[in-house]
Amino acid sequence: MDPIRSTKNARVREIKALQSKSRLRRGKRLIVLEGDRLIEDALRQGGRASYALYAPEAAEYHLIAALQNAGCQPLPASQAVLRHASETQQPPGILAVFHLPKPAIPEPVEYALILDGIREPGNLGAILRSAAAAAVDIAILAPGNADPYNAKALRGGMGAHFRLPLVEAPWKEIRSFCQGLAVYAASAEASVEYTAVDWRVPWALIVGNEAHGISAAAQKLAGARIAIPLARATESLNVAAAAAVILFEARRQRHAAN
Repeated sequence: MDPIRSTKNARVREIKALQSKSRLRRGKRLIVLEGDRLIEDALRQGGRASYALYAPEAAEYHLIAALQNAGCQPLPASQAVLRHASETQQPPGILAVFHLPKPAIPEPVEYALILDGIREPGNLGAILRSAAAAAVDIAILAPGNADPYNAKALRGGMGAHFRLPLVEAPWKEIRSFCQGLAVYAASAEASVEYTAVDWRVPWALIVGNEAHGISAAAQKLAGARIAIPLARATESLNVAAAAAVILFEARRQRHAAN
């Protein structure tokens, strides 16, 4: 098969549009993954790919074979086409269109992470990556977050989207998720240190916008605020770093108890 060389090709145009248009991603329930590692990981987690564009001179042919075996159509394309379709400064040799992941929500939910106004997609993705690694049951996105299926969020998540159930919900529904859970909100102004919390019992953790803190709705839901003590008059941690610190303390306590 001859490589695709035109940026006006229908598949190329669709990938380019999916990269930039949230409404289209949600309407078609499709996302674009870039690079061998992310695509391989998605396949291992049961992700379903529709088609892929790859550079023949840079292809990992075991991955091309894996995509074909999974029912995906790999299409060779020129490097110029891949540069046009990619959202990265140094495009990888492959881009694949996957169906929107939908991991099953466990019953019951015992450990929930609530994201409140995380506007930077890279931070959002990094938080999801930490949450998946720390064995959180579910990530709940309140209104006002960045799109979790944005290209930067997908790269930052490094496969978390295929491991961790994501729910986008209004605060009324979020309250129902939190029934029976101790709800904590991370806040730099809190007097209770995160290590003083008993993370062995079912909980929900709210992390919010770095600049504005948690919203009024989050404050109303939280039973307590917790903080990470900082040295040398440091104002705050990056929200993704703060979330990781707290989530892994929670995991440490659960492991110690077991």
